[in-house]
Amino acid sequence: MLITGATLADGRVRDVRIGDDGRIDAVAEGLGADGGERVLEARGRHLLPGAVDVHVHFREPGGGHKETWTSGSESAAAGGVTTVVDQPNTSPPTVDGAAFDEKAALAADSLVDYGINGGVTPDWDPEELFDRRLFALGEVFLADSTGDMGIDADLFADALDEASARDVPVTVHAEDATLFDDGALNGDLGGVGTAATANAWSAYRTADAEVAAVERALATAAERDAQLHVAHTSTPEAVDAVTEAREGGSGADEDGSDADTALVTCEVTPHHLYLSRERARSLGTFGRMNPPLRSEERREALFARLAAGDVDVVATDHAPHTVEEKRRGLVDAPSGVPGVETLYPLLLESARTGELSLERVRNVVAANPAEIFGLDRKGRVAAGRDADLVLVDIADPREIEAAALHSAPAWTPFEGLRGVFPEVTLVRGEVVYERDPATGAASFGEPVGRNVRES
Repeated sequence: MLITGATLADGRVRDVRIGDDGRIDAVAEGLGADGGERVLEARGRHLLPGAVDVHVHFREPGGGHKETWTSGSESAAAGGVTTVVDQPNTSPPTVDGAAFDEKAALAADSLVDYGINGGVTPDWDPEELFDRRLFALGEVFLADSTGDMGIDADLFADALDEASARDVPVTVHAEDATLFDDGALNGDLGGVGTAATANAWSAYRTADAEVAAVERALATAAERDAQLHVAHTSTPEAVDAVTEAREGGSGADEDGSDADTALVTCEVTPHHLYLSRERARSLGTFGRMNPPLRSEERREALFARLAAGDVDVVATDHAPHTVEEKRRGLVDAPSGVPGVETLYPLLLESARTGELSLERVRNVVAANPAEIFGLDRKGRVAAGRDADLVLVDIADPREIEAAALHSAPAWTPFEGLRGVFPEVTLVRGEVVYERDPATGAASFGEPVGRNVRES
């Protein structure tokens, strides 16, 4: 394929040639078409690296009624995500070799490339896990969430030792359950659409519980020289703790990412960047997630840290549940929201309105996660890289509607917000998603996904 006249994230207009091996052969001006090449005219549109979403829950095995590798990867492709990393809290949990192999067999249905994380419980088998093509260890839960995989401090330290000895990064879900406020769940919590639910869950799983757990996790990792990635930080204070723990400063590296070279990094989710208790009260139990939505003041401060460069990665914590499950009362409804399809669109809309630079968006969804997790062929539009590419018209935003999305649960917490959606998504040069901007008609390609640790 030859893509002509595309505008890159840094504003350069270039042609991009993709070879038969699925890698980018050249990024240059004035490239002529060879015989047999499909030519994709991209003038007036942006060509971006496919997003690397390092935090998804595609629910298989054990939860295929919520999401499958087919539906989840279609949703990813339609949103411009070309690599996903699945977390271990499935059924069975991915804590030994047999569970990893079972999930890997299911992942063969993925349209996009993928990684599979290994989990930690008292019953985990590190030797079997590390013998597999593991992406990372985690998310390691320091407090229970979906799947009840919370562990104590001693087991966390042991897990860091095991991972550090093998140079495997660790992703941590950092909340301190001893600082949860059980009193916040007393009284009349109301139904699915009341303000009480949004406020009560946030008051229960307190901001202090996150900050304290992040600080302890950082200290434990520092003692072991372990590479630690803090998942879904929901407070500016937690981001600040990560920033302070880094060695050296942040700044763009020679490859164009702005990932810090230290062993400590953090991610923030779109729901913590774009939703808050004040703005999402109508969600009720559909807005229950761990960690929970915070105040509008904290949301604004978190977004400011993203814009300033303190946030390394934006990842979705895509955690789908059915409408029926989310309609249970606050205490019984499962935590989590879908989001893999709206990651790039929401951030691209922020670039369109000037809240973020397009290069910043590219870095936090593609260049940085690829750099942090050692994906040398992902994350950039450059010769020699995989042709994981997304073509978008940034001047053409549209309202986010659940009916137009592809995740199995068919609902979104971002209903009514605006996003810039892809026209074409490529994985290693293969078209996995294509949408006609005039008619809206869309089509998906074949499942070409591979384990990124095997390619």
